Amino acid sequence: MKKTDFYYELPQELIAQDPLSVRSSSRLMHVPLSGERFTHHIFDEITGFFKAGDCLVLNDTKVIPARLLGQKEETKGAVELLLLKRISDNRWETLVRPGKKCRPGVRLSFGDGKLKAEIEEVLPDGNRIVAFDFDGIWEEVLDELGQMPLPPYITHHLEDKNRYQTVYAKNDGSAAAPTAGLHFTKELLAQIEAMGVKLAYVTLHVGLGTFRPVKEEDILDHHMHTEMYRVSKEAADIINETKSSGGRVICVGTTSCRTIESAAVFDEAEDRYVIRPCSADTDIFIYPGYEFKLLDGLITNFHLPESTLIMLVSALAGRERVLAAYEEAVKERYRFFSFGDAMILI
Repeated sequence: MKKTDFYYELPQELIAQDPLSVRSSSRLMHVPLSGERFTHHIFDEITGFFKAGDCLVLNDTKVIPARLLGQKEETKGAVELLLLKRISDNRWETLVRPGKKCRPGVRLSFGDGKLKAEIEEVLPDGNRIVAFDFDGIWEEVLDELGQMPLPPYITHHLEDKNRYQTVYAKNDGSAAAPTAGLHFTKELLAQIEAMGVKLAYVTLHVGLGTFRPVKEEDILDHHMHTEMYRVSKEAADIINETKSSGGRVICVGTTSCRTIESAAVFDEAEDRYVIRPCSADTDIFIYPGYEFKLLDGLITNFHLPESTLIMLVSALAGRERVLAAYEEAVKERYRFFSFGDAMILI
């Protein structure tokens, strides 16, 4: 498979620059896995696709204000740093721009010296290990100095940074939001639970790999970056009980999908895949030909052309069908990407 097999034409004006005032008022396209025609809805009508005994899997990661703007101490040159992965209390794997002159030993300053950092190591992929020096509590310092790391295709200023968080965000650590979850309100989730649908919360901290473009023409040559995930006993029990009782496991977003598919193990006694409580790193790459172990349905936004995310969706519904759905979404003037509309594949 070639990356160009997953290309589609997208008018620039359909890239959503701002979140809607009401989360659940976004549009929702139904892409039936049975092959029936696409239908169009408002997101808060999503309850019509669920039934008692189903399970929604949601990623409760919380986006941290991971974008830091500062300067090199010696030259006063401007520098931008994006926190990717916490290694220890004060050490992070980061993306630094401009990177060429940020060699080991270079010191950085943010917020008039409230936060200082030193480049410790340059990794083979160009990311940097950075050690921070500060007084006080790290989360408070970061909240004061950091900015929300919006994707590069969003050029508008975000007035309310909570709009780049899900209403159930809990565990700090993401460099990006699990955007399919942005459409849910607390009221909508309560309505879904009242129907007899169980909610299972897992955690995957979204890293750079989600946005890194596929550069190789042959997609099998693409290397996925690792991301940390965690599945609690409570979540594992809910998912396993759903599968054993004949319910459907529906993932909210590609991150929830990658989490449960990474954590799935084959149980010889039950002759099926189950999920175990665990905490690990994953570099799972899902593309057409992949056989899903636990997932039965997916709620997701509209993704960039040639991205690993559109490849994942194509693994579930088929490449030609997904591209046909995207073509219809363009024709119907859906809003695309992080602040855009959604589809449900079930």
